[in-house]
Amino acid sequence: SVAVSAPLQAGNDAVLSAIKKRARWIYRQQQSFLAQNSAIAPRLYISGESHFYLGTRYPLRVVETADERQGVKLLRGRLQVSMRQKDSEKVQALLNEWYKTRAKEVFAMRLETLLVQTFWINQAPPIRLQTMQTQWGNCSPQGRLTLNPHLVKAPRECIDYVILHELCHLAEHNHSPRFYRLMAQVLPGWQSVKHRLDN
Repeated sequence: SVAVSAPLQAGNDAVLSAIKKRARWIYRQQQSFLAQNSAIAPRLYISGESHFYLGTRYPLRVVETADERQGVKLLRGRLQVSMRQKDSEKVQALLNEWYKTRAKEVFAMRLETLLVQTFWINQAPPIRLQTMQTQWGNCSPQGRLTLNPHLVKAPRECIDYVILHELCHLAEHNHSPRFYRLMAQVLPGWQSVKHRLDN
């Protein structure tokens, strides 16, 4: 689906005209998403599957146990999910919760480290987590960063790229040449990191 954000005062004709001007780009994006999805096998959330964390692929091990509490641990090079009774939906829910917890910690640490590079920011902006289908992050006009918890599956340099990209939007609220100059200043060679993340 296509979602359009427009000023309240914009009439339907103006919105429709803007969409028509971007129709070819929208179509190409939709085709790209379809092609990506067709190559992805559906997850079964069973032992032997692999899942990423900070850019490293870990095999999943689902363990049925009556003794331990249900949960996820990164243990001896594996993502181990312990549960009383094997259930793929429950495995998925536990993994998603684990990723969110890790994402909160990792993103907060990376933000604190990266603030040294951003001379235009006086204090750390608040971070909110939200699963998004087509974005790794965004920045509100009020200065709040929203990051996709699935970003924690990517390498640290990719996480840094997304956070710095959004921090640059606090100074430049668009993708103007000034925005890209700022990006190049805080993360030289950001294009190759973006390419790695996109792929």
